[in-house]
Amino acid sequence: MRSGSLPASRRSQLFGRAELLSSIQTWLATGGGVVLTGPDGIGKSAILGEVGAAASPGTRVLRLAPAEAERSMPYSGLVDLFTQFPSGVLVELPPGPRAAVEAVLLGPVVPPAARDRPGFELACGRALRDALERIARRQPVLLLLDDTQWLDAASATAIGYAVRRVGGSPVRTVAAVRPAEPDAVERATGMSPAPVLELAVPPLDAADLAALLEAHRFSGRAASRLHAESGGNPYLALALGGAFGSGPETAWRSLPLPATVRARLRRRLDALGPEVTETLLFAALAARPTVARLRLAGRAEAERHVRLAGSVGLVELDGPVVRLTPVGVRTVLVDDAGAARRATIHAALAEAATDRADRVRHHALASEGPVPGLTRSLITAAETALRRGAHGLGAELYLLAAERTPTAEHQQRQAWLVTAAEAGAVAGLPDLAGRAAEAVLAGESATAYRVRARTVLIDLADGAIAEMDHAFAAALAEAGSSAALLAPLRLRLARRALGAGAAARASAEADAAIRYARVAGDAATEAMALVVRAQVQRVRAQPGHVQTLARALARSAPEASGRLHQTPRFLTACFAFADDRIDAARDILLTLLALTDRGGGDEHIEVLRGLAEVSARAGRCREALHYAQRAMRLCEQARRSPGPCWYSLAVAELAGGRLPRALAYAERGTRASEEERDSVHLGRNLHVLGQARLRTGQNRAGVEALRRLRDLEAAQGVADPSLLRWHGDLASGLAALGAYDEAADTVADGRRAALRLGHPAGVTARLDRAAALVLAERGDLESAVDLAASSAECFATLGQPIEQGHALLVQGGAERRRRRYAAARLAVDAALTIFGRIDARPWVEQAGRTLARLGGGGPEPATPVVAHRFDVVEWRAVERRPADGSTAGPQVATGLAATDGSTAGARMPTGPAAGYSATARPAEATRAGTAATPRRVPAELLPGGALTSTEARIAGLVGQGATNREIAAELFVSVKTVEATLTRVYRKLGVRSRTQLSSRLYGR
Repeated sequence: MRSGSLPASRRSQLFGRAELLSSIQTWLATGGGVVLTGPDGIGKSAILGEVGAAASPGTRVLRLAPAEAERSMPYSGLVDLFTQFPSGVLVELPPGPRAAVEAVLLGPVVPPAARDRPGFELACGRALRDALERIARRQPVLLLLDDTQWLDAASATAIGYAVRRVGGSPVRTVAAVRPAEPDAVERATGMSPAPVLELAVPPLDAADLAALLEAHRFSGRAASRLHAESGGNPYLALALGGAFGSGPETAWRSLPLPATVRARLRRRLDALGPEVTETLLFAALAARPTVARLRLAGRAEAERHVRLAGSVGLVELDGPVVRLTPVGVRTVLVDDAGAARRATIHAALAEAATDRADRVRHHALASEGPVPGLTRSLITAAETALRRGAHGLGAELYLLAAERTPTAEHQQRQAWLVTAAEAGAVAGLPDLAGRAAEAVLAGESATAYRVRARTVLIDLADGAIAEMDHAFAAALAEAGSSAALLAPLRLRLARRALGAGAAARASAEADAAIRYARVAGDAATEAMALVVRAQVQRVRAQPGHVQTLARALARSAPEASGRLHQTPRFLTACFAFADDRIDAARDILLTLLALTDRGGGDEHIEVLRGLAEVSARAGRCREALHYAQRAMRLCEQARRSPGPCWYSLAVAELAGGRLPRALAYAERGTRASEEERDSVHLGRNLHVLGQARLRTGQNRAGVEALRRLRDLEAAQGVADPSLLRWHGDLASGLAALGAYDEAADTVADGRRAALRLGHPAGVTARLDRAAALVLAERGDLESAVDLAASSAECFATLGQPIEQGHALLVQGGAERRRRRYAAARLAVDAALTIFGRIDARPWVEQAGRTLARLGGGGPEPATPVVAHRFDVVEWRAVERRPADGSTAGPQVATGLAATDGSTAGARMPTGPAAGYSATARPAEATRAGTAATPRRVPAELLPGGALTSTEARIAGLVGQGATNREIAAELFVSVKTVEATLTRVYRKLGVRSRTQLSSRLYGR
């Protein structure tokens, strides 16, 4: 048995548990007990360890962690608990309780009759209560009970008796239990002081599990796959990760299920009972199981069984579809059932099938070997499935037909295997596609079949296509001079070059694919190669991309090809999005979504991603999150590169989710794109990473990410500013750091590119907004207000409410610096109204904070006093004298102002700022009741004075004696930036040294 609190050196970092830990701490503070529920491996023990580590200093932490084998050992839990008590506590107990403790601790040397006598359990409970109360008189007590389902009954009874009777003593309890065990939750609740809070420990989401696996050096693709395989269970993810191969050639293979994982899953299934397990087996063998279909197949209690399995984390509902989780549950169920039992269930499912193709599938799976007439039925059903876009079902039916084809019909079998592989690849079924492709390569297949099979394996590599040089070389060698085989290969080489940022090579490969496709009469491949050419032309700002896209549209590719995301229609939506024709882009993507819903795979993922990004720009924040999350789930199931989906999730979270989550997604996406050398999505993730960092106050880190993006685009020859639109973001970040000249140059560069290429107004509006920030920092407030207002009007016309609201916030900030507070409140309130209407939650929070700093209604406030280096300062406006020099009565006001110049709810009297003198002192001194020496805050440090806000902050710190290095550290800027800013300050104030500056500002 493990005992005691977890040593700090052995505690592992927790990921994704901050909210849960906060709930536990809050509830414990009220005096209640907490019961954590969840399957084994979900992280309950780690959470208990973190709760113990976070206990207040001086708390006595007592921890029990019984093992399953100790459940039948009476009082073993009490023995473990008593041995953790401080020395002397048990000795101080009265004789009766002390005798009970001695009988428990001595164990084997005490006659069994002594512990079996009536009332012994009660005596033990009283002894534990008395001991806990004695400890609690000296220090708080935290009792951590792990795996309470394995605690022996006698100890459970005694602990429950004690903790319910410690009264007002500071004794708190946190218990962890597996709900699958009979009466386990009730037992744990009985060992907790009332009121009891029951918390289910959820699986980790994809981002949090990725963070955990990063600490164990797993790649982004591996982390994404392990999240899907484990269902978010940390233990299962790490256990499965031990079997994870390296290299793209293993990306499609199923992970072997370790014996320990198999045993754990089997125990969880056994705890549900045979009836529930049988229903889950039916669900495991069905293609798209629903509760209704399970009932039709003879499982009358299907709804209750599914609900029970869901309560212990073995089932999730994806709409009406019952999905087993983790993936290994299906493996255990199918393997344990045996061939005969599986055949019987397939026969029952065939009778319950309402779809002809599904019925044929189950009839085939219920039979062994060739069945007269069945193969033809399978092929007919497969062809029908592919025609209606059900690529996954079609792939499985073709594979079943191939496996049931006699060996003598070798060529026919190979043809069906290739078709199964190609359909499985586009459907996002890597296991099936890879198995079929390798079966083709393992036999004596025709050259065309071998090349097509290798192409499938290349497609399964996805973002890691850069690592597939050997596969390309083998396929090109086998293709020889066949135009029909070379065209698809050259197309993939073009896409690989485009993803790697080699635009010139991508264009050359696309041209080669176009030539070969024309010779072969392959209109679909020619259209997709023209799509790559148009993309290169647009990226490099070359003329003719519109004409190239028109040529591609003229060569219509089959809509059900499974690659709609590579067709001209999809690129039309992408170009419309880049040109700010949001409604047109959305209409096209919604049409494509209807075509891909049945197919799944890459085309479905990419359409969902496109809709997420279009929805975010259109201010449809909830839709953006919904589409991005759906895309991520499909990406994990299909084992695709996660970098693109992390990007879409980050964009959606920035619009309507949570900024910390957006930052985490952007970091994951950047790492995954770097690992797979995907330059296109590396640039996109760097852009959203820079935005997330700037919006969370990490200005220096945000600027670093955006500078890296700038350099990446320069190296790739990207010349179109409408694609990522980073110029304005970089300029804003630079302005926040005080690098005004570089910020202005960045805006100018963006303007020149936009003007030269004649790009849409949205690009110019973003640059105007950034320029307004730079102008405001430099003190040209009137121009800043005009530019921000113009930007807001442009975005309103374009139907981009988030961008419009952002521009209004910039306008409000400039108005505030002009001391036009009513106008500032009006602009910020308008932005807040826009953000609230579209449920842009992070923007609502930002606008709300800005409006609070401005204050509510009432008269026009005067300028607040800013005293730098204090979190909050107390100010006192002392006197205003008439301009004619006559004496008038003093006007006095007091209040608080934040260091950034906000009013924090207090206002100075209305009037010219130059008419006031003001004093400020640290809030700490005020709270401590000690007097601080008042210091006059000069007009130069007030908003709208001679200095910009950044210059004023640096000047104030210099006046207080800070060195350049100290100022750089405090403001998160470089020492060079501080030096350059000080040069401007000296010039504006007419001083030459730090001493003169201090004297100028503070009269010293």
